[in-house]
Amino acid sequence: MSAGFRTRVEHVDTDATGIVHFSRYTSLMETAGTEHLEAHDAGLTAFSAAGVDLVAADLRVTYLNSAVYRDVIVADTRVDHVGAAWFALAVGLLREEEDGGRTPLVTGHLVFAAVDPATRRAVPLPAPLRKTLRGIVPDAAHERIGSTPDRGGRHGPAAGYLGDRRPGARTPSPTVHRPGAGP
Repeated sequence: MSAGFRTRVEHVDTDATGIVHFSRYTSLMETAGTEHLEAHDAGLTAFSAAGVDLVAADLRVTYLNSAVYRDVIVADTRVDHVGAAWFALAVGLLREEEDGGRTPLVTGHLVFAAVDPATRRAVPLPAPLRKTLRGIVPDAAHERIGSTPDRGGRHGPAAGYLGDRRPGARTPSPTVHRPGAGP
């Protein structure tokens, strides 16, 4: 379990039915992920100091359970893969129960690509940050947060599956969204 991310559901997070709106989970995942990176000196601050921006290139979410107003949400976050110009975070959000148990709410993956701030074109991850990111990848990087996703069937890959990411794989096309810059 990654340390540091803990939040309480606020009224603004809920929809008319009183449950957390599905779109809020992605924002919470991004916040948990960037906080995890900052705690390991590989966050937005470090990338900015190195003259590189991060953009969200891919987001996959599997919704498992709902949260409601005043629930406490914690995160299980880890760097799942580091490529030459991108890295993937696995994030699970869990509801903290009164008895101390935790109920999974969502699992997912965020892929961030490094880009040149002026051209918005993909660039290699700065070597010191790539080394830092690789240093926090778990020994068993093939294990995913939550259950192991199905690699496909007649309807294609399961939600949350990023494909067979390995060194030399094509870098995802970065989008224009900059983490922490709002919607």
